[in-house]
Amino acid sequence: MASTAKLPDEKLSALIKKLGVILGNRVSVNESLREQHGHGESWHPCQMPDVVCFAKSTDEVSQIIKLCAESRTPVIAYGTGTSLEGQVQAIKGGICIDLSQMDAIIEVNNDDLDCRVEAGVTRRQLNQYLRDTGLFFPVDPGADASIGGMSATRASGTNAVKYGTMRENVLGLTVVTANGDIVKTGTRARKSSAGYDLTKLFVGSEGTLGIITEIQLRLYGLAEAMSAAIVNFPDVRSAAEATMLTIQMGIPVARIELLDTAYMKALNNYSKTDYPELDTLFLEFHGTTAGVAEQVKLFEEISSDFSASGFQWADKEEDRQRLWRARHDAYYAGLAVIPGSRGYVTDVCVPISQLAKCIVDTQNDIAEHGLFAPIVGHVGDGNFHATVFLDPDDKFMFEKALAFDKRLVNRALAMGGTCTGEHGIGMGKLKHMRHEHGDAAVDLMRTIKLALDPHNIMNPGKVVDC
Repeated sequence: MASTAKLPDEKLSALIKKLGVILGNRVSVNESLREQHGHGESWHPCQMPDVVCFAKSTDEVSQIIKLCAESRTPVIAYGTGTSLEGQVQAIKGGICIDLSQMDAIIEVNNDDLDCRVEAGVTRRQLNQYLRDTGLFFPVDPGADASIGGMSATRASGTNAVKYGTMRENVLGLTVVTANGDIVKTGTRARKSSAGYDLTKLFVGSEGTLGIITEIQLRLYGLAEAMSAAIVNFPDVRSAAEATMLTIQMGIPVARIELLDTAYMKALNNYSKTDYPELDTLFLEFHGTTAGVAEQVKLFEEISSDFSASGFQWADKEEDRQRLWRARHDAYYAGLAVIPGSRGYVTDVCVPISQLAKCIVDTQNDIAEHGLFAPIVGHVGDGNFHATVFLDPDDKFMFEKALAFDKRLVNRALAMGGTCTGEHGIGMGKLKHMRHEHGDAAVDLMRTIKLALDPHNIMNPGKVVDC
């Protein structure tokens, strides 16, 4: 393998001129633009690319990558910059390909419940487009992320308990590989046994094997009825155990989210709401009017056994949107508690039977070490985030956050879980890969990486250390 090294100035200048022939004025070395593209929303320090290119087509992405392959220049894909594990940091400089102008919704197949979009389309843009069709795309990570970025990180979010993650909802892809080849994977069929599953290989690869430029997606019909609620509990164990019983009984809840007391206090201050400052579940049920009513009744019966209180139901769309907007503001509410802070976000996922114990043990760990680390969780599938909010320049607190993260991941792995349920590896969780998967599995991943990208130009330093 030839290592990727930063280009000398004269070679970089020559590359920029060649890129200009392809893209015209959509090539920039402006420092503020490079700084914007050198970080996501995580605590990781900014690491700027040398050049930012705005692509408008798969063919342009292919031409850019072919030039980078010739000069062995690193290539980093960029969607909306909402990643949380340093996926967009240009560790070795190079070319950032911004896909935000690739925002066409290519086709919608109403009868087959699928669509094809370019990578820069955001989830809100897609659902706005679908609004009059009676269809929607359910994967909702909170941020208005791009579909390409969500595919690359195998994102999920609040609806995953009912509709699954990007892994279940991507039918096929168009990908530009490390030598500039354009590869199409998958079909519009709902199943196939034809060869290796290349779609699943690229979903979750975080731009390390190729750049996703088009995505074929599953769509779903809008439910006849939807009902959302918040419910308070005396402690997180009660909330988690009520969740576990709800899932085990097969109640088809669409969303079930936990926010602990610390987050509810932060939310009230940030969003100017007046929710009870208790450990709280946010829920939503989808189905027929009669079906939703039955689901609501069953959940109320279950939760009453765990001392639930303060039920607040919302059936109108504007009321449901207001409730979920508050939930999605949680991260920013945490940042507002400590002005100037950044969030060290954790992302463990455990089997549902282990969830209550894992959260309680984590809360005890947080209290013991004096951290401000409120918890929010997609608890219907065993995934939760304890986010340590800290001054990024405070080395002592940062070391405490690192130690907490290690203990939390060890706890989750001991319970049969994973270090990341939805945010991906990037560079932030690279340190956990061998502990979770073992040397043989990680070495196999590295073999796949180098087979597809022998010169390690595709987002180097992420997912697998080469």
